[in-house]
Amino acid sequence: MTVEGGDEVWTASDAQRHVRLLGLSGSTRQASTNTALLRALQAVAPDRICLDVYDRIGSLPVFSPDLEGAATPPAVQEFVRSVHGCDGLIVSSPEYIRSIPGGLKNAIDWLVSTHHVIDKPIALVHASHRGDEMLQVLRTVLATMSTNFKPEIFFRLSLLDQTPDGIAQIVGAPPNRLAAETFLETFATFCRERAPCKPA
Repeated sequence: MTVEGGDEVWTASDAQRHVRLLGLSGSTRQASTNTALLRALQAVAPDRICLDVYDRIGSLPVFSPDLEGAATPPAVQEFVRSVHGCDGLIVSSPEYIRSIPGGLKNAIDWLVSTHHVIDKPIALVHASHRGDEMLQVLRTVLATMSTNFKPEIFFRLSLLDQTPDGIAQIVGAPPNRLAAETFLETFATFCRERAPCKPA
């Protein structure tokens, strides 16, 4: 089936196309629970969903308007390219003093200095039963930076004090795996719906 729109024709197969997602860890810790959750989601991602994980916000210099444009550091350029190239962004963050950690806020500052994130679909995952105040702040920030932040698409597991291997086992065990797959499928569908249609 095709749908015509102006001079372009769109195919129904767009609804089943592969979706590339990027998981953004808001932690700089090597054994981060948030990074481990994103990697566990990566491991259970259904067919047609590719989830990459960006866990290097600690490598980004402090945002400065003086470093925009031609002066943008290579680490920032790589980060912005990763976000630009994905169909949707999944953010997982710890809570620091009831708010967003400085490293994640710095990464977000770099993103909003470009146009790549304005319409980017964004969803949240959370690795703790705590942190609701941080989540509220983060939801406000994400809703401000993107017109396609979807707070209703949300995945949460209490994983505090678990090792990365333990987190992988917890996420991979039913019914958590089913909930994780459902979350990813729901977000992928949202990303497909928000993606610019491509000519057949």
